[in-house]
Amino acid sequence: MKLALEEAARAFNCGEVPVGAVVVRDGEVLSSACNLRESTKDPSAHAEVLCLRASTGKSDSWRLGGATLYVTMEPCIMCAGAIINSRIQRLVYGCRDPKAGGVDSLYNILSDPRLNHRVEVISGVLSNECASLLKQFFAERRQ
Repeated sequence: MKLALEEAARAFNCGEVPVGAVVVRDGEVLSSACNLRESTKDPSAHAEVLCLRASTGKSDSWRLGGATLYVTMEPCIMCAGAIINSRIQRLVYGCRDPKAGGVDSLYNILSDPRLNHRVEVISGVLSNECASLLKQFFAERRQ
C-alpha cells in the first residue's frame, strides 16, 4: 500500500485526484500507476485501469489470477468491473469512497453472486494516510 501511496502523491503533484494503484503477484510488482484523467483527457484513465492494463502487458494474458491490486481509495464501478474482468484474486484498498464506491460504499460489485468471479476484499489499509492526501487535495482545490 505504501507504493500505491507514492503513486497517489505523484498524481497529487501533477494536479490529478491522488489515487494510486499497484498490482503484485508472487511477490513481484507487475505495475503501478496513478490517476491521469486530467493530463490524458481520458475518462477511463483511473489508476486501477492503467495499472491493470500495464500488468496484463507484462503477463501476456488478460487474466491476472493470483494477483493482488492495492489501491489507495475504494474503486468506482468502472474499476470494479475491470477488476472482475481481469480476474484479480484480491483487492486491498485504503479509504472508502462514499460518493462513487463500487466495492462497499454504494455498490458491492466484487461480491455479487451473479457474476462468475469473486474477489477477496480487504479494506481500511492505511486508511487515514490515503484519506488525508485526498482531503488535502480537495481542500486546496476549493481555495
